[in-house]
Parts: sequence; structure tokens; C-alpha cells
Amino acid sequence: MGYPGGKNHFEVDREAAEVAMQAAPAARAMVLENRAFLGRAVRYLAEAGITQYLDIGTGLPGAGNTGEVARAIQPDAKVAYVDYDPIVAVHSRALLSGDESRTTVVLADVREPKSILEHPQVRELLDFDQPVAVLMVALLHFVAHEEDAAGILETFRDALAPGSALVISHGTDGGQPEVSAAARKGWDNAKSRLVVRDHKEIAALFGDFELVEPGVVQLPLWRPVGEVRADWETIWLDGGVGFKR
Repeated sequence: MGYPGGKNHFEVDREAAEVAMQAAPAARAMVLENRAFLGRAVRYLAEAGITQYLDIGTGLPGAGNTGEVARAIQPDAKVAYVDYDPIVAVHSRALLSGDESRTTVVLADVREPKSILEHPQVRELLDFDQPVAVLMVALLHFVAHEEDAAGILETFRDALAPGSALVISHGTDGGQPEVSAAARKGWDNAKSRLVVRDHKEIAALFGDFELVEPGVVQLPLWRPVGEVRADWETIWLDGGVGFKR
């Protein structure tokens, strides 16, 4: 998915975003805060020594993408980008071409975790006997309740070595379910509808991953750089980072 201010996006993204922003004016800020959270989380993990990243549901990797942030700290960091949209995959490969020793782009769906974990390109790039950071940033709210997000995450956890990490950001209704429902209508015609979970449900997705302080919180509150925005309560996205011990 493209993000406001970025040059890489598709018509369906723009239409969904316009509906969301009409219903919830803070929607643009939410997308930007989500991108900022991704940067802070990857930077934290790179500083902790993680050099392998599995970025699922990445959309088009624009400025500040996972590889760019990680390699500012770990120059040899490897990133496997995964998306289920074939158009995104084609454009991502073009954008990231020339760095095949550290980067791969894979067409796969998080709802079929083994198709990602067993994908030959992922296996060729990433060594699962060593720590891997799995990024599910603004992804799992496209996984319906009946599609068993917890089971999906358990499959990934079982494949990871100790010291691996999980990053999640996920939409909530912000305590305003009617406004949230109106904002989500933009995705009614998309390949995946957007669903929300509450704070307890999002925290539970981490299972027995050991959460990094401050735990699962609204995104502006997760290890902010500088002052926290005064309107942080309008950012209806919770997120966190956890480690497998």
C-alpha cells in the first residue's frame, strides 16, 4: 500500500485512503505514524544486532523502507519483502533491483505462512538457524477473525530461532466504532477487507514473545524520538516489538 506523500501507490490505495480520510480526518496521520513506527522498530532491532528481516505485506518499499533503515546500522542486513499483490511484487522488484545479494521480493500470502517460510527465495536469502525479525506492520488487520491470525503467528514463531523478533502494528476502532466502520468502507472493494481488533486482542497476537518496553501501545508512544504528538490518542493503531527467547 502506498502512503500519503509517497510517489509509489495504486488507484485502489488512493480511493481507500480518500474514503478513510473523509470519515476519519486523522487517517493520513495514522499512515505516517505507522511508517515512523516501522523505522523506529527496525532501527531498534538493527541496534540489537538483527541482520535478517522478513517484511510481510510490505506494499511498495518507498523511502525509509526496512532495508534502508536496517543497513544504516547493519550494512550487510538482508531483507525478504513479501506481498500477495502481483503488481506490487513486479514494481518492488524493479525498485529494488541491483541488490539481489541482500534483497529478495516474494509473491506470497501471510494466510499461507508455509508458502513464505518454505519459499526457495526466502530460504536462499535468510538463515532461519539465526535470528530473523518478522515484520507484520499494518498487515494483520487484513486477516479476518475466521482466518486465525494467532495460528498464523504460531507457525512463524515455531520456525524462528531464539533471539528472533516480531513486529506488529494493527488498527483499532479508537473507541469510536461508528467512525471506524465508516473509515474502513474504503477497503470494501479491495482484495482484503480491513478489520479491527482491540488492545487486548492485539497484545495476545504476540503469544509468548517477550515484549520490549513499553509493550503494546498506540504507535506514537512506542519509543518516540522527541516529543510525543499532542493528539496521539487520535492514532488508532497499536503496535509493539517482541523477542523469542
